[in-house]
Amino acid sequence: MYLPSKKLQKLPPYLFSIINKLKIEAYAKKLDVIDLGMGNPDTPTDPEIVNRLCETVREHPKTHRYPQAKGIPKFRNTVAEWFIKRFGVKFDPDKEIIALIGSKEGVAHLCMSYLNPGDYNLVPDPAYPVYYNTTILSGGKVYLFKLDEKNNFLPDFGKIPKKVVEKSKIIFLNYPNNPTSAIVEDETFFKDAIRFAKKNNIILCYDNAYSEITFGNYVAPSIFQFDGAKDVAVEFHSFSKTFSMAGWRIGFVVGNEKIISQLEKFKSFVDYGSPTFIQLSAVKALLEYERIVKTIKNVYETRMRLMIKEFRKIGYEVSPSKATMYLWCKLPKKIIDEVGSLKFAQVLLQETGVVVSPGVGFGPNGEGYIRISLVTTNNRYHDAALRFDKIFKHFGVNLKLKK
Repeated sequence: MYLPSKKLQKLPPYLFSIINKLKIEAYAKKLDVIDLGMGNPDTPTDPEIVNRLCETVREHPKTHRYPQAKGIPKFRNTVAEWFIKRFGVKFDPDKEIIALIGSKEGVAHLCMSYLNPGDYNLVPDPAYPVYYNTTILSGGKVYLFKLDEKNNFLPDFGKIPKKVVEKSKIIFLNYPNNPTSAIVEDETFFKDAIRFAKKNNIILCYDNAYSEITFGNYVAPSIFQFDGAKDVAVEFHSFSKTFSMAGWRIGFVVGNEKIISQLEKFKSFVDYGSPTFIQLSAVKALLEYERIVKTIKNVYETRMRLMIKEFRKIGYEVSPSKATMYLWCKLPKKIIDEVGSLKFAQVLLQETGVVVSPGVGFGPNGEGYIRISLVTTNNRYHDAALRFDKIFKHFGVNLKLKK
């Protein structure tokens, strides 16, 4: 019998693999599926980006060859220029920027670059599951620090045990946040995070994948807009949500030269980087940034307000978010106490075809919530809310209708 590694055996099936299996069963039952589960953008990539890809593949066969693991110079130079324009921060494109096959890959390889057996990573709870999973796959240990609604889903660094901190290599922070959609409005938080990482010789991994999906007057910062960040931090960005390019697999990381160099070294052993024609398409995206992102932001804000409006019609109160493509929804108390988020999500899908992500799938402290991804057309949110109402009543929850 061929046994997988002990590291892989420690992990349960990936959250979205479980959800996909249930979706297949729902389709087989001929259910009308409304998929609000994975953060998988449904809007097509901008036509100018697509045209750039087609032209490059067709007219420039040299782009079919192996790329550079760290990214082609044109991509890295364009990222550097975009970062100055967007955040006012300069990076050396040769030493402080690396192209990635999506930020998920970069996070995983960062862990593999730095963790030794017994080392800890400090991971938010709840959080994007990759932080936890890649720590385990890298042979490290996970310490979960809680993000609570009463503290606006921000961590208290002082509550992390000193003995754990002393053995920690990386701390993950992610704002605008997945899954909670929380943002940081008090800049003291960033200064405290940098101070904590510097004091304890910990790499501050700042996942800024949702920095451009913001609403109203809120503008998300970079960690590098605060003094001292370059001493301890790296920051990940993704084209997946920002430009609806999830399937293209392209992102980048910027930051501390020494930290970056080890990630580059690791990548040179295990991959050749994102294809050159994809990187050149991403260059086009960055050059057309303002036009493209304005449209995408409007799509998600419209959907967010529509979903909240439809929920209010059935008496389900959900707070609006200022960023991301998600709604983090607290379940009614009876369902929290008697059912739990996983069972609720399963029944909702199996009985009505509506797919959501159970909060517990993002960590134990996510229990009691569900995450809704705003990745379906506007005419589906009314039906989705009615199906929620049906399952609430199935579990004995009768929400007061609001007119």
